[in-house]
Amino acid sequence: MASFTLHGIPVSRGIAIGRAHLLTPAALDVKHYLVPEEQLEAEVRRLQDAIAQVHRDLQDLWTDLPKDAPTELGAFIDVHALILSDPMISEAPLDIIRTRHYNAEWALVTQIDELSAQFDEIEDPYLRERKADIQQVAERVLKVLMGTAQLTPGKLSEDEYQPQMIVVAHDISPADMLQFRDRSFIGFVTDVGGQNSHTAIVARSLDIPAAVGMSQASQLIEQDDWIIIDGDAGVVVANPSPLVLDQYRMRQAANLKARKKLLKLKKTPAVTRDGTSVRLYANIELPDDCEHALDSGAEGIGLFRSEFLFMGRAGHAHSMPSEDEQFEQYRRSVLAMKGRPVTIRTLDIGADKPLDQTEHTALNPALGLRAIRYCLAEPQIFLTQLRAILRASAYGKVRLLIPMLAHAFEIDQSLAMIEQAKAQLREAGHNFDADIDVGAMIEIPAAALALPMFVKRLDFLSIGTNDLIQYTLAIDRVDYEVAHLYNPLHPAVLQLIAMTIMAGKKAGIDVAVCGEMAGDVKLTRLLLGMGLREFSMHPAQLLSVKQEILNSDLGTITPQTRKILRTMEPQAIAEAVQQLQVI
Repeated sequence: MASFTLHGIPVSRGIAIGRAHLLTPAALDVKHYLVPEEQLEAEVRRLQDAIAQVHRDLQDLWTDLPKDAPTELGAFIDVHALILSDPMISEAPLDIIRTRHYNAEWALVTQIDELSAQFDEIEDPYLRERKADIQQVAERVLKVLMGTAQLTPGKLSEDEYQPQMIVVAHDISPADMLQFRDRSFIGFVTDVGGQNSHTAIVARSLDIPAAVGMSQASQLIEQDDWIIIDGDAGVVVANPSPLVLDQYRMRQAANLKARKKLLKLKKTPAVTRDGTSVRLYANIELPDDCEHALDSGAEGIGLFRSEFLFMGRAGHAHSMPSEDEQFEQYRRSVLAMKGRPVTIRTLDIGADKPLDQTEHTALNPALGLRAIRYCLAEPQIFLTQLRAILRASAYGKVRLLIPMLAHAFEIDQSLAMIEQAKAQLREAGHNFDADIDVGAMIEIPAAALALPMFVKRLDFLSIGTNDLIQYTLAIDRVDYEVAHLYNPLHPAVLQLIAMTIMAGKKAGIDVAVCGEMAGDVKLTRLLLGMGLREFSMHPAQLLSVKQEILNSDLGTITPQTRKILRTMEPQAIAEAVQQLQVI
């Protein structure tokens, strides 16, 4: 197979070298995990039992057919029973479980995808249409399997089966990406996506090399192709030559060495050369991420994105995680951080984070019922979450962060509902921190331009640069066709950030940046020069940012930053920011 190179958008640093694992949209609907050796035969039996159950179901259907039913119906059931008995369905997926260690659902979908591709090659239209029958039979088996699905096992131990797989797909939602936390998956490649889509953010938080906006990757790359992701450049090399492979392996080894060197900074306080202390916090999606945060030397959690606990459920109160379920997850995070502060953002569903893919109907979801607007429209969902967060505050320092506020009445309603949740907990006899800090995400230009009403009512501010840039520049950051217009150094964006930091300083309240800019070492000195003293980022970026802080001198940086803020020409700003790097 000839080698070829694809160029996309770099979203997560590092180099990954492994085999391509192509995911069809259907494959994303099932759980993906690797089964340990000792559980393989049990997993094989699980699939065999599901196939046997579908056989019984088909037999029952046939038996229960009314006497006047058209004869085609019986023939249709017979065809499905024959398909189910075919070794390509009844035996081939069992071999996939045994050889590749895939769980039963994943093995079945993999086999069906391969069969479907073969049917697409058939010229006879009648035979080609039989693909639908195969998929319908597989659907029946999957439904039975999912009714008996086991919990995904934990990470495999060092000596267990561990292929190096790179996921290649048209698109992967953040919720789907979290299925691939197992370290057997070492990289992600998608046709669509932008630098600051949530998929890109999750890739960075998993600290896995990724490249998005690759356009035709899922059509051009074939299953099991050797591929290289150069996460720094946003380049994917398929079927590399031995020489190219060696070059990338050397770069991979050099990267690993540099990262090991950074680990020595873990316990070093983040202090500039002229003695100013800076607080470095971590952004997390799930309680398990706390371990990674502590390993990176984080002083706390600056952003717990709570919506990942809600994803994959329909957007109705009865199917949401219960108060106890949420409380347990928040409590786990608070205890894991051992007294360090944990900032939990309330539910922030939106344009690229619908709770359920089926409910995504708004004409422009980025401007619709999302984040705090959704929570205020669904008070029972909001109150349940507030009670769960408040209960967790009895176990350590918790801060409550409200996203997407723009209006005074939204702040007042949110604060009133927090008081209502406190009253309900008092009545139920639950402990909580009565003086819990409540803060606002500054991510809408209207908020940044009306800061007095925020600092008067709230305890801290956190600048969500991802959405702030999106709304300031009128760019949908999940639309890869306009992703190139997304520019954190646009003068309007810099003005809004600087104004927010200044307003917080004047009011004597903490201001953090928890968007992607906080973890970009090329922008660390610029933010320091603006007066930022609290950064929150993916744990993987924390030590690199700390190194930059340790090498920075505020006396030199601050006047240079003031000049940058007075500049309106994008090219001049970019050059001046680059110059800050070498001061």
